[in-house]
Order: sequence, then C-alpha cells, then structure tokens
Amino acid sequence: MAGERVKLEVTEREGRGSADSRRLRTQGLVPGVLYGRGKTPHPFVVHERELRRALSGDSGLHAILDVVVGEGTAYPAVLKDYQQEVPSGRLAHVDLHEVRLDQPIQTQVAVELIGEPAGVKEGGVLSQVSRDLNVEALPMEIPDHLELDVSGMAIGDSLRLVDLPAMEGVTYLDDPEETVLATVTMPTVFVEPEPEEVEGEELEEGELPEGEEAPEGEEGEAPAEGEAPAEGGGEQQQQSEE
Repeated sequence: MAGERVKLEVTEREGRGSADSRRLRTQGLVPGVLYGRGKTPHPFVVHERELRRALSGDSGLHAILDVVVGEGTAYPAVLKDYQQEVPSGRLAHVDLHEVRLDQPIQTQVAVELIGEPAGVKEGGVLSQVSRDLNVEALPMEIPDHLELDVSGMAIGDSLRLVDLPAMEGVTYLDDPEETVLATVTMPTVFVEPEPEEVEGEELEEGELPEGEEAPEGEEGEAPAEGEAPAEGGGEQQQQSEE
C-alpha cells in the first residue's frame, strides 16, 4: 500500500521558458509545478537526485510527497505527470498536485501478473491485455500495484477486471466485464502456401501440349521385325517389282 510519506524540499522558480529549463537541467535541477486546490500554480525547481530518491521508495510513483517550498509549510501532494529527456531518460519536468489526505483521489495503478498458467505449460501463449487500471481511493490507500493470479488459466481462458480480487478502500473505475486483463491462446502457426497448379487439361501419355510439335524423327516408331510396313510403303514395293 502507498502509505509512505516522503519529504521533498523544493525552491521557488523565478525563470520561465524552455531556455531556462535547459539551463536548470544542465545544473542537475528539474523544473516543476505544484498545483493546489483552487490555488495559483506554484513553479519550483528540485534537485534531480532528491526527486528520484523520493519516487524510488516502496510506494514508487504513488508516494505521498510532503512538498516544502523553501522554509514554508509542507503540502501533501502526489505526482500527477512527468516528462523525460530522450534518449537519456533523465527527468525533464514534473507536475505535482496537492491533495487532502481525507479525500479520495483518482489515479492509475499497474497490474502485475503472478504465476505460470497451466495453458502455457501445454504450449499456449500468455498475453497481458491491460497493464494499468483506473482506481479511486484515499491518497494513503492507493496501492503501488495490483496482483492478478493467472496460474489457473487454460488455453482459451480470459481474465477480466471482474476476476480481480477486491481491495478494501479501493474502487475500480473501469468496466468490470469489458476490461480484459489477460488471455492464454494457442501460438500462431505459419502455414506455407501450396504451389499453384498449372492451369490446363491433363495430357495422356505421349500427347504433346497444343501448339507444340514433336522433334524431327520422332513422329512414329519403326515397325518391329516381321510386321507389315505402313500403307504407302507397300505401293512403292509393287512398282519396283513391275
């Protein structure tokens, strides 16, 4: 559970614009804005290492940050949004929202799949369809993640939000029946196409395709010994005898 509160000291920011933001980042500082309930947004800067320390505890990005501006009052706040530099991945900007600890807030929480499905052991493929869920809870009761046991899934099974165990104090805001969390399916098999058959009528043995002629000397077979010669050959023999 996100019951962790972390002190985060920040400094009021005087400059504005992208050029000023780049200058701050070269000094290891991250620009940000603290939004209050009906208050004017409060620009600030914070050391990147301090910000990472505050967001890398057990509660991660769901930690309650006690934001102290200078030497003033601490404001309980949560991380609402952040930007990272490409390709370094360094934090480039953060948005913090002040909260009341006795009033629920809405946020997204990651879903983690635990266990190995029975269907995967039989050759199936596990797919996680939804990785984050929208929830509502008091700031100190926002879970850092939600666990879904998939060990009982067989091939063809699906788990939806309705199958996720309820958590006291946490309300799921997505459609319980329509929100699919995980599926186990058969692996996709690639089937090579069969070679295409040549169109046309089948030919009998010895028959040539239409339009083709037999090579010279192969039009007919020579008569076997003792057989009568073909017609025409007999006429030539009679003429020679006369």
